[in-house]
Amino acid sequence: MSAENQQIMVVDDHEASLSGLSKILGKWGYKVITAENGKIALAKLKDTPCKLVLTDLQMPEMNGIQFLKEIRQVNPQTGVIIITAYGEVDTYLEAMNLGALEYLNKPIRPYELKATISKVLENMEKSQAG
Repeated sequence: MSAENQQIMVVDDHEASLSGLSKILGKWGYKVITAENGKIALAKLKDTPCKLVLTDLQMPEMNGIQFLKEIRQVNPQTGVIIITAYGEVDTYLEAMNLGALEYLNKPIRPYELKATISKVLENMEKSQAG
């Protein structure tokens, strides 16, 4: 699936992670929208729907799990990938049960991220077509 015209939102309270992921995704041809926390991200999603959201788990204001719950209320079709430096089984299970499509541990390798995004978007297309 081509990255062209695919819009991805990156949500992370760490500036280095936010800018790093944005640059990588931009190089791959994705249109990137960023937000520093879940509240800002939700406001942006209401105006600019995104196909996919990459969100950090540990953030102020609203953590990644709460943000995932809110996204499900606003737009259930939005795909969500959780990214965390604190991968725990309980959090992983909760995220997946709430509809996260993937759960990646930091540090993220670019090839792993690219493969995961491609797989997630492809699966989303298949499920919407079928």
